Amino acid sequence: MTGDNLIEQPETLLPAEPEVIEALRQTTGDELASVVAQHPTSSLAWAVLADATHLEGRTLESYAYARVGYHRGLDALRKAGWHGHGPVRWTHEPNRGVLRALYALRRAAGEIGERDEFDRLTTFLNDADPTAISRIDQQTITPDGYRAADPAPPTEAFFIRGEN
Repeated sequence: MTGDNLIEQPETLLPAEPEVIEALRQTTGDELASVVAQHPTSSLAWAVLADATHLEGRTLESYAYARVGYHRGLDALRKAGWHGHGPVRWTHEPNRGVLRALYALRRAAGEIGERDEFDRLTTFLNDADPTAISRIDQQTITPDGYRAADPAPPTEAFFIRGEN
């Protein structure tokens, strides 16, 4: 025995989606649905659409979009070798779409009073990456103008609080 954790799961690394990120960056809120239609398997596209509708106060629509993004994210994770558990780190930028979809679904579930779903998704996010919830929370309040609809905020938009 070397002292290593033999049951530790390898980190899941999703493939990059540069075409989705570029399409989202060139799109206004009214055109987000067309990006999703062009990239229906992208959890990032669904998460951005969920965030945009949430910002407009359309909670049930946000919930529905986030639910699709969550399922598309599960599909992508499984395709990348994930077996229902193990790290899905925020630091690997292509993982952010899945994490954002989980977060958006969690947020909407909380807003409509679906407490069991909120708790389950909180556990899922914390198991995937214990920093994900706080990092996503911080995205909408950074002083450099980051908006929740931006697909890939600049690295300097994140504040790390506490211990590494």
